[in-house]
Amino acid sequence: MIVYEMRTYTLQVGKMAEAVKLYTEIGYPVLERDGFAQHLVGYWQADTGTINQLVHLWKFASDDERRAFWARLYGNKDFIENFAPKLRGLLVSQEVKLLTSAPWGPRP
Repeated sequence: MIVYEMRTYTLQVGKMAEAVKLYTEIGYPVLERDGFAQHLVGYWQADTGTINQLVHLWKFASDDERRAFWARLYGNKDFIENFAPKLRGLLVSQEVKLLTSAPWGPRP
C-alpha cells in the first residue's frame, strides 16, 4: 500500500528566508545528489492560514520503505551535520502525518 508522509515545519516568525536559503544551498542538493529526492512529491510554503510553514510530501511504496528511507537519510553525514542542526534552530514545531490514498480520485 502506498504511504504518503506529510511533514509540516512551523518556523519562527521572520526565519522563512533563512530556511529557504538552507534548503536551496544545502538540504535539497544533498537530497538530490544522494538519491533521496526520488521519494519527494514536493515542498510548499504556506501563504495563508497558518503562515511561516514549510510543508513537504513524501511518497513510499510501503511503511517499510519509508522507515528504511529515513534511517538512510539520518545516516547521511552531510544532511545530519551540515543541514539539520541549522534548520532545527529555526523551527517552532514539527508535525508528521502518515496518509494512505482514499479508494477514489487521483494519486500523485
